[in-house]
Amino acid sequence: MQGKKHLWITICMILVMALLLPMKEAGAESAGQKLRIGTDSLNVRTGPGLSYASLGMAARDETYTILNQEGDWYQIDFESGQKGWVANWLVVLETENTQEKEKQVKSGGGQTVSINADGLRVRGGPSTDHRVVGVVSKGKEYKVVSTDQDWLKITTEYGNVWVHKDFVQVNGPTQETSSSSNEEKKTVIKQGVITGNSLNVRTSPDTNSEVIGKLNSGTTVDILSQENTWTEITFQGQNAWISSQYIQAGKKQENQEKQQETNDNGTITASSLNVREKPSLNGNIIGTVSQGDNFHILKEENNWMNIELPNGTNGWVASWYVNKEQSSSSESKSSSSVKNVTILHNGSNIRQSAHTNANIVARANQGDTFEVVGTEKDWYEIKLGDGQTGFIAGWIVSNGKQAKTTNQSSSTPGLKNKVIVLDPGHGGRDNGTTGAAGTQEKTVTIRTAEKLAAKLRAAGSTVILTRQQDTYVPLQSRVGVSQMNNADAFISIHYDSINDRSVSGMTTYYYHDYQQQFAADVHQGIMSKIDLNDRGYRHGDYYVIRENNSKAILLELGYLSNATEEIKVTSEQYQEAVSSGIFQGLRTHFQ
Repeated sequence: MQGKKHLWITICMILVMALLLPMKEAGAESAGQKLRIGTDSLNVRTGPGLSYASLGMAARDETYTILNQEGDWYQIDFESGQKGWVANWLVVLETENTQEKEKQVKSGGGQTVSINADGLRVRGGPSTDHRVVGVVSKGKEYKVVSTDQDWLKITTEYGNVWVHKDFVQVNGPTQETSSSSNEEKKTVIKQGVITGNSLNVRTSPDTNSEVIGKLNSGTTVDILSQENTWTEITFQGQNAWISSQYIQAGKKQENQEKQQETNDNGTITASSLNVREKPSLNGNIIGTVSQGDNFHILKEENNWMNIELPNGTNGWVASWYVNKEQSSSSESKSSSSVKNVTILHNGSNIRQSAHTNANIVARANQGDTFEVVGTEKDWYEIKLGDGQTGFIAGWIVSNGKQAKTTNQSSSTPGLKNKVIVLDPGHGGRDNGTTGAAGTQEKTVTIRTAEKLAAKLRAAGSTVILTRQQDTYVPLQSRVGVSQMNNADAFISIHYDSINDRSVSGMTTYYYHDYQQQFAADVHQGIMSKIDLNDRGYRHGDYYVIRENNSKAILLELGYLSNATEEIKVTSEQYQEAVSSGIFQGLRTHFQ
C-alpha cells in the first residue's frame, strides 16, 4: 500500500513538472528572429492566409520581430501590441549573418552582376536549400554585397538575396587584390561579343576541364589571348577559356544597350504612381503622378521609363502603368504607307484618342473615306470634315492597299455577324485563384472580356458574355449559352496559379481536334501583342471546352501566383494588349 502511494506521488510530480515547462510553439525555430519587409507595401493580416482581413500596411525595409510561423506565414508584433501575419515570400529574414558566417563571406568589392537567365529565382541564403524569395529578369543589373563560395549576395527589389554565379555575369572590380591572386595578370588585347547562348566557360583550353560558368549571346568580354581553337578571357575576376567559334571580336553595337532613347509620350494608367530616382523599386521616391497625366518619355530601361516632370526634373516610373503613345510628329505620321481608309460598317465610332473608352467625336457609315494623317498602335488618326482629327480602329476599316488587291466583299473582316461567346472565368462565390498580392482572378477575367467584347462589337460581331457581373455561373450553364446561341466561337478567359511562384507565361488549351487550329490562330495573335513567356497551345481536359460542340478554347493569360507577372497582367497596358491579341487571332481565323 505504501509503495502504491509513492508511485502515485511520483506520477503527480511528473505531470506537474510537464505542465510547468514552457511549451514549444509551432514554428518556434523562427521565433525571436527579425524580418524586414521586402516590398513597397505589404498587407498585415489577422490570420495566416490571404483570405484573412487586413490589419494594416507595412512599408518596405520596416523590421519586425517574428512571434510564430505557420506554413508560409510569419506572425509578427505589429502596431500597438497587435499581432499580425505576413507572407514569407514578401519578407527577408535578417538572421543569416552570424559572426562565423561573416568570416567565410567576402566583400562584393564594388562589383555588379548582370542576370543571364530569364526568370532567375533568388534565394534567402547561399544554397538551394534556402527558400525562393522572388524572381529577377534577364539583363537586369544589381550590386554585389558579398560572396560565399559559388554564391553572390546582391541587392534587389526583394532586398539582399542570393544567386548562383553560373547564372550571372560579374562586372566591375575583382574581389581579390593582385597580391592575393596566384594568377598572372595579362593585358587585355581587345574585346569580343559572345555569339552563342549558354556558352561554357572553362578553367583551361580543353573540353575535359572544369566548367566554371556560362555566357549568353550579346555579352561583351575582355580577350587576353588565343590558343588554337580557344580564346582566353577574363571571367568573374579570373582568367578562363571559351571556344573561339562562339566569340566575335569587337564591342557590342550601341543599339544593343539596355537603355533606349525614345521620342514617345506616355499616359499614366494607375490612380497614383510613385516616381523614383532610379529604375528600381529600391529607388527613393521623388514624387507622384496621377491617372491621365501625360509625359514625354526620355528613355526606357528594362521595365522602367524615365519621364520628364513639369518642374524640369527626370524620374523613373514602372512601364506597366504607362500607356505608351507613338510620337505625333509629322515624320512619324508620314512614315505610314496608308493614305486613306474606308469605313466598313454603318455607325462606326470616331474617337478623341486611340482607345475604345475614349470619347466619341463623330460617327461614319459604310463606304465613307477619310485621309490618314497618322497611326497609333492599331488605330488610324484621320482628318474630319471640319478640319479636326479623330481616331478610328484599324479593325473596322479597309485601307487603300487592300482595296487594290481585293474586292468589296472579301475586304470585309470575317468577324462581321459572327456569334462570339466570351466566358469570364469564375465569379460570385467562386473567386478563382488569388494572386501573390491578393488579386482575385474573377475580377481580372471580366476586365479582359469587356475590353475584347468592345473590339468585337465594333467589328460587327454579335458578342454574348456568360456573365456581366460578379455572379456565379455553373459550368453547364456556360456551355449552354454557347450551344443555345449556336456560337461560332467560345473563349473561356482565365489567369493561372501554381505553388512554384517563379513559373510564368501564357497558355492556350483546346480539347477536340476541330478546336486545334482555332487555338493555334488565337494563341499566335496573343503572343504577337504581349511579352509573356510563351507556354504554347496544347490539349486540356476542361469541361467548358470538352462538352462544347463549338470552336472552343480556354486561355490562361498569365500567372497571378508570380508577383511580378501579377503586377503586369493587371495593368491597363497589358489588358489592352492581350484583348487586341485575342481579337487579332479571331480575325485571322475567320478571314
